[in-house]
Amino acid sequence: MRTFIDDVITDLIEREHDLSQLTFVLPSKRAGTFLKQAISKHIKKTIFSPKIVSIEEFVKTLSGYQYATNAELLFEFYDVYTKCTPKEHIESFDKFSKWAQILLQDFNELDRYLIESNKVFDYLTAIKEIENYHWSLEEEPTQYIKNYLQFWNRLKNYYANFQKQLRDKRKGYQGLIYKEAVNNIKHYITLNKNETFVFVGFNALNKAEEIIIQALLEQDLALIYWDIDETFIENPVHDAGLFTRAHKKDWSYFNTHEFNWITKHYSKEKNIKIIGAPKNISQIKYVGELLEKIHDEKQNLQDTAVILGDETLLIPLLNSIPTSIKTINITMGLPLKVIPLASLFESLFTLHKSPTQNLYYKDIINLLSNSFVKPLFENQTSNGAEDLINHIQLNNKVYLSIESIKEVISDHNDLIDILFSNWQDQPEKALKNCSHLIHEIKINLEQNKTDNLLPLEYLFRFNQIFNTLDTLNKSFSHIGSIATLFSLYREVIKGETLDFKGEPLKGLQIMGMLESRVLDFETVIITSVNEGVLPAGKSNNSFIPFDVKIENKLPTYKEKDAVYTYHFYRLLQRAKNVYILYNTEPDVLNGGEKSRFITQLEIEKKHDITHHVVSAHVPSIEKKLKQVQKTLTVIDKLNKVALNGFSPSSLTSYMRNPIDFYYEKVLGIKRYEEVEESVAFNTLGTVIHNTLEDFYKPLVGQILKTDHIKQMKSKINTTVAYHFKEEFKEGDITSGKNLIIFEISKRYISNFLDIEMDDIKKGNTIKIIAIETNNKIPIYIEDLSKTVNLTGKVDRVDEYNGTTRIIDYKTGKVEPGKIQIVDWEEITTDYEKYSKSFQVLMYAYMMHKDNKIKLPVEAGIISFKSLNSGVLKFAKKPPNSRANDYSITTETLDSFEVELKKLITEIYNQDINFIEKEV
Repeated sequence: MRTFIDDVITDLIEREHDLSQLTFVLPSKRAGTFLKQAISKHIKKTIFSPKIVSIEEFVKTLSGYQYATNAELLFEFYDVYTKCTPKEHIESFDKFSKWAQILLQDFNELDRYLIESNKVFDYLTAIKEIENYHWSLEEEPTQYIKNYLQFWNRLKNYYANFQKQLRDKRKGYQGLIYKEAVNNIKHYITLNKNETFVFVGFNALNKAEEIIIQALLEQDLALIYWDIDETFIENPVHDAGLFTRAHKKDWSYFNTHEFNWITKHYSKEKNIKIIGAPKNISQIKYVGELLEKIHDEKQNLQDTAVILGDETLLIPLLNSIPTSIKTINITMGLPLKVIPLASLFESLFTLHKSPTQNLYYKDIINLLSNSFVKPLFENQTSNGAEDLINHIQLNNKVYLSIESIKEVISDHNDLIDILFSNWQDQPEKALKNCSHLIHEIKINLEQNKTDNLLPLEYLFRFNQIFNTLDTLNKSFSHIGSIATLFSLYREVIKGETLDFKGEPLKGLQIMGMLESRVLDFETVIITSVNEGVLPAGKSNNSFIPFDVKIENKLPTYKEKDAVYTYHFYRLLQRAKNVYILYNTEPDVLNGGEKSRFITQLEIEKKHDITHHVVSAHVPSIEKKLKQVQKTLTVIDKLNKVALNGFSPSSLTSYMRNPIDFYYEKVLGIKRYEEVEESVAFNTLGTVIHNTLEDFYKPLVGQILKTDHIKQMKSKINTTVAYHFKEEFKEGDITSGKNLIIFEISKRYISNFLDIEMDDIKKGNTIKIIAIETNNKIPIYIEDLSKTVNLTGKVDRVDEYNGTTRIIDYKTGKVEPGKIQIVDWEEITTDYEKYSKSFQVLMYAYMMHKDNKIKLPVEAGIISFKSLNSGVLKFAKKPPNSRANDYSITTETLDSFEVELKKLITEIYNQDINFIEKEV
């Protein structure tokens, strides 16, 4: 296809210019390679390559200054701020950096547009005085208002001193350098009267650029080529031609010179498709499908460009490009804040932000689990990261010291010092350790360099960031704490990118909107064409109000929107196939409804536009409950379980969900043990069980006396504390929620003992028969022709006024109706209704078969959440009867045995799979 650059080169050749003697000035450096290619295509003889520079490089040469980085500017500005502000009003560097970035942008705008700064600052001060003083209800302004107004009064001083300090070092931000270039333009023209500059593809120019270019044009030292279509420039309200119309009208040069060029490409036939897709990832996935289609149709990918409206979608896009597309050129930068390595330093700084010497376990695990850190701890014999994580979980450690970490990982002391040694108030050490960590990761990655080229690029870029911060801090010493360093680090990576280097003349082109300037493509795919993205819309990142900007002819969001309007339509001018994608699911963070650009295209009706909404192909997946067939291997596993014994909890686990029984008992998969920051319910239950066991175990065979209870009550505090130490490990129970749970457990036991005391005082006789007694009995299953074992631990067996009771403790709430049986056939099928009944009956059954009790007996549950209800007794409730039978007889256990054997037979039945139950 014939591009704008082709037209420029052809015109220069026709005018008989010696291309090698020209200096081309482009809006960006990216287009330089395409310009060289066009020259080689149109020139048939060997020539020296002309000078090709971006406008920023050209202005830098004019000014004689060097561009300062954002971090340098921030440090320099804080240096000025501390010198020009009374000591009592000086803010810390991290607070300063939040608003200083905005003020630096305002300084930059004022200088780029050559605005008299004092006039604007005086105007701002007057506005603030009106807002905070003249309209105040108080007769005298408060000290807060006085300080606030003094800040605005000091802006002029900040600006003047900041510029002086930068000029002394021959450095500057963009606006200052442009301002100096304007001051030097006459001198530059005098020294370069034989030069010819060619300005190519410009649109929106700031005041400084306008003066520089016009000065060169007036002296016949320059040519300028615009790229604008008559559709936009002749329409007085079309934003795509806003700036070009102004230049054509206002520049005196065009009174006597031709305006090159106004073209008619936009009106030519185009295939424009507007595609709505839900969410960003759906857009990117659809782009992958489009590219595959383009590739299959043998279209030239070199003339195809994917323009990312939202540049953070680069990584998802790279993962969505078809494998058949081998050559890709990325002409854009990937923001550092979205690079995977950024999360590592985010975790590292988060770990060290706490003022305490001890480190929070979640921060440690988060850091050790990072894909860049974890491999550093691996060796031939162990994985230190996994060992430490297991140690934390096993010992319930919420906070760890570096010494305790070294005890677990003894062979990586240097690495542990880099990651975990105290950084508090030592930003120099933090920066040094970050650099050391990068070095360690680099060594590890280089061992497998073929697969780790991109991560090595990440490391190089982040190493530059930390080196810059370290150099600046040594020069200025503004970073006084880790919080300040962390804040500054975040500010710096917001504006930094990882630039990709590739072969721009080959393959698919991927770029951002600004990188597309001057370039033309036959097929264009533009993503994220939503309000708030393209165009960006209103932004309040400025101290200068909207009306003040209008008054001083500073650009507002309207002009910025017009810039993107031009870039959007310029991409469409020479393109034949255009795919415009937008997000159909608007949200406040990632843009709103579809862009006005799309609506404008549809209203213009200059082209046939097809508009449709796509959605991801989601197959209709029928939810199937998991099933596991009982193979011979599974039966063999079940036999091993049966040898150890089926417990009431394992059998009720099968009743609740057979697949859980399979995972836990057959496969032996244990539940993931997490660190308990707050005491878990099962831990509380274990503590109460163990405490009561300690109290009652010595009294087995004895009748309970009031003296026994009094003695127990005197030991509640020490015994409960001991068992919390045993179960909660090194968890803290001295404060917060855990202290409340600790006190609740003591109250539970105290209330239980009070009830026991009241029973004794009322004349009831309680004799302790057994405490926490283990049972294991064989049971022959006729249908299986085999014997299996049953096992279980009974919390308590006593005689209450001569009646034997089997008691199970529950720290949770138990409703009386949950331990009554009406239909025996449901006892093994209805978990919610009968699981408690099943447990107490199984305890009674085992103790009876083991001759530890004589029938009849009673069985029940003591619920510590409803102690006043006493023992919630198991009861047989005949249908259509209100009377409950609390006695467990031989007949009761015979009925239970029938259902128990059915359940075990079903577990072994190879015709019945382990089937997941719907929750």
